[in-house]
Amino acid sequence: MTAEPLEHALDRRGYLREPDPFPDPRPLVLRTAQESDLPELRRLDEAVFQEVAYPAFLFRQLYEMYAEHLLVLDDGEGRLHGYVLAGTTALSRESWVLGLCVAEERRRHGLGRELMVAVLARLRDSGIEQVRLTVEPANRAAVLLYRSLGFCPEQPGAGLRRDYFGPGQDRLIMHLALTGSH
Repeated sequence: MTAEPLEHALDRRGYLREPDPFPDPRPLVLRTAQESDLPELRRLDEAVFQEVAYPAFLFRQLYEMYAEHLLVLDDGEGRLHGYVLAGTTALSRESWVLGLCVAEERRRHGLGRELMVAVLARLRDSGIEQVRLTVEPANRAAVLLYRSLGFCPEQPGAGLRRDYFGPGQDRLIMHLALTGSH
């Protein structure tokens, strides 16, 4: 009899199970978003984030402000399957990851990691020294991804900020220092 590792026994949501094969064999291209992607970005954001998706006007303004740090995964046929967006301040050399999104059917295949690695490289090349993000504390898969990339919870309180986005909308604040890391 072989003992199952404890983390797998406690993985009731299936975050650690083997990923399903891609339902779509088309390769995805990682590229900078274009203005013509805005309707498709909105569709993807609504499909994944539903009631907390960015409104169309805000997505447009975020694109105008941070286009060089808005990366998408494109299937070559007009459909986007993921994006990452980082917003950067002009003077303080800080950036926030404002969104990481992968279509549900494409999750658990390293696409979120690919998006994050690419945007972190761009931020580092732009002279950004500190990156922050927020994540729902119960989103274990995202927390594990961010930790594996070197993000740590901010102090105090191990990064937990109660009611960060309003009543009952807690968030974990995590940060990563980019200086001296490659």
